[in-house]
Amino acid sequence: MTPYELNEFLLLKAEQFESLSFIADDPISIPHQFKRKEDIEIIGLLVATIAWGNRKSIIKSGNQLVTIFGESPYDYVMNFEAHRTLKFVHRTFSGADLGFFIQALRRIYEADGLEASFKKTASEGIDVAISNFREAMLKTPHQARSTKHLSNPMINSACKRLNMYLRWMVRSNAKGVDFGIWNTLSPKDLHIPLDVHTGNIARKLGILERTQNDWKSSQLLYEFAKELIPEDPSKLDFALFGLGAIEGF
Repeated sequence: MTPYELNEFLLLKAEQFESLSFIADDPISIPHQFKRKEDIEIIGLLVATIAWGNRKSIIKSGNQLVTIFGESPYDYVMNFEAHRTLKFVHRTFSGADLGFFIQALRRIYEADGLEASFKKTASEGIDVAISNFREAMLKTPHQARSTKHLSNPMINSACKRLNMYLRWMVRSNAKGVDFGIWNTLSPKDLHIPLDVHTGNIARKLGILERTQNDWKSSQLLYEFAKELIPEDPSKLDFALFGLGAIEGF
């Protein structure tokens, strides 16, 4: 496959998978149950945070979160009583972790809001925005175990789940999949969520040579995607993920 043919193939697959049919079997289906901005961004963050394992199990746990939070996750967060014990487990994410996230989010909303916590200057990369959000969350007292659920790009973590969350919040909703409800970050700055599927397909296609799924590899994949789709590089996520997880390329 020539470079031109590869680019055309990827663009075709990105268009194919970014469609309404993608939603039902993906964790993004959980925040699609809500309409209010704050409800979408809260439940979206929590679902993205537990997004490891197969998609069916993530969606099952996501629906359990909806049962806990009810019709308005924002109202639930703002009225949460810190002494409450929450019965929730998804892999290593426990009720204690969920309680910490809720209390941290309440503090963030009492300040400038969740979108504002991902602040960065125009000259800074998305790693700075993620790091700033992480620092804002960790200002709330927490158990040491909870820090592992907040990936840190500054120590070379790929931050797959937070990059996926930012794609949901920032990318245009023109195709009805992502939400496009945040304006403080630009789609052109977004990284592709680098996981087993996207990493393996990128390597099979010769896009990525590094074997580690870390921030350095994420940056290399971003640079390739930005050459292909300068204003919307994370759109390539649909092609790579779809080829790996859906088509078994």
